[in-house]
Amino acid sequence: MLQVRTVYAEPEARDSERGRQVLARFPDAEVVEVASHWQIPELHGNAGNVERWVRVKTETLVLGVKKSLSARPNGRSADFIAPSTSNGCAMACAYCYVPRRKGYANPITVFTNIDKITRYLRGHVRRQGLKAEPDQIDPAAWVYDIGENSDCSVDALISENVADLVATFRELPTAKASFATKFVNRDLLGYDPRGRTRIRFSLMPDRDSRLLDIRTSSIGERIAAVDDFVEAGYEVHLNLSPVVLREGWERDWAELLTRLDDELGAAAKAQAAAEVILLTHNRDLHEVNLGWHPKAEDVLWRPELQQAKRSQSGMWNVRYRNDRKREGVRGVQDLIAAHAPWLRVRYAF
Repeated sequence: MLQVRTVYAEPEARDSERGRQVLARFPDAEVVEVASHWQIPELHGNAGNVERWVRVKTETLVLGVKKSLSARPNGRSADFIAPSTSNGCAMACAYCYVPRRKGYANPITVFTNIDKITRYLRGHVRRQGLKAEPDQIDPAAWVYDIGENSDCSVDALISENVADLVATFRELPTAKASFATKFVNRDLLGYDPRGRTRIRFSLMPDRDSRLLDIRTSSIGERIAAVDDFVEAGYEVHLNLSPVVLREGWERDWAELLTRLDDELGAAAKAQAAAEVILLTHNRDLHEVNLGWHPKAEDVLWRPELQQAKRSQSGMWNVRYRNDRKREGVRGVQDLIAAHAPWLRVRYAF
């Protein structure tokens, strides 16, 4: 997954305890000092990196300090988006939205001031008090997404930040951590979350995953991990996403849901819930993909089915037209009712 050759590091991050721990894991890497983790000309805005899309992710790491800490309200996957302890990813999913913000390269940036971040989170949780009413996010706990711009299972290969976050929420009876993942890292089974961390394994039909989920764990590996993570004390939900509308999609999703029904144990089914998310794409990412993985765009870029949409962050994306989106959401919900009726849908859009 990672053969790090170059680490771009802010001096404060490089010299911190967490920074030194990370660098010790990659003793042969060249360390290049940078003033800001966001201002690295070799990475940001360098269109030539499109041809090295996966190589950059594999060989490059960035160390920075998270300057501004805030917990943004969310309302779908979580109540709040926690301050990032990293961004970027070593995987290369063709539909990923994170590269849109980083300009032609998307290696992992690790934020080393983890103590400040966990201290902020403890204070933020304390200020919320008790959750007054159950909602679709959780019946009792305030849920914090700790991996909005990264995959925490991969981040855990690099630093102890994820372990520290799981330990923090383990001690917060009114809150839970949550993150989505496409990578099975069995080291996390030893983190002892005690029900205070929710892992959302992202799933899609094998046919889609083989084309779009580059450098991820196979769908079979992810399904096989669910029971083990439940037994280890995690709450395990499923992200059915992205749903890509193409010929035969209903058949393939029915096959996936039937497989879940056949292979998951009773304990996993009893606590399971799902998010259903239809594909959202982006013109800039479409252009990037044409430079390194054009076959993906055969199913991702469908102008005859899509319309422009401004995201919450102000970016212009494309999603399925309203009528096709409604049909797709209804279709997935009908398939769940038919093939995995135990799977509660938390939300679908």
